[in-house]
Amino acid sequence: MTVSEIHARLLDRFGSDVVLTLNTEAIDHWIEVAAGRMADVATFLKQDEALQFDNLTDLSAVDYLEPDPKKQKKFEHEPHVEVVYHLYSFPLKHRCTIKVKLPRWKDDQEGSLPEVPSVAHIWAIADWHEREAFDLMGIRFLGHPNLLRILCPDDWVGHALRKDYEFPLEYHGIRGM
Repeated sequence: MTVSEIHARLLDRFGSDVVLTLNTEAIDHWIEVAAGRMADVATFLKQDEALQFDNLTDLSAVDYLEPDPKKQKKFEHEPHVEVVYHLYSFPLKHRCTIKVKLPRWKDDQEGSLPEVPSVAHIWAIADWHEREAFDLMGIRFLGHPNLLRILCPDDWVGHALRKDYEFPLEYHGIRGM
């Protein structure tokens, strides 16, 4: 099944207020889904007989921010973060990429993490991927069973892969380089 056919099936099931965009211009075609409905869409993607996306190959996060003032004029995106879901169906041998766009900060309050429903109850591997995205990019996955840092220490301040992150000069008395 092509991404266009998957998109049409999702539109039929959820409508254009949930299934927002189909991008076939990119090398890897993708479908954008409304953040608040991601778990519902994921459940359908996995359980629908015509789709059977039984495998979450990867879940990652991207920070669309250009912190360099000299480069900002040429930057083509409004600042935001995205969660990207790469799905595969072993029985049907097709794949799909789903994206969820989120504001950099919830309610434009700096430090208030953006939120998207967890899909860990749908694909078990999402447990680890969501924890990594939470830890390094500062995205809160609502309903996650154990949303704790996975790579940084529990007392680490901030989210190190955000483009505006400033690394501390020292951590517990140890000076950085």
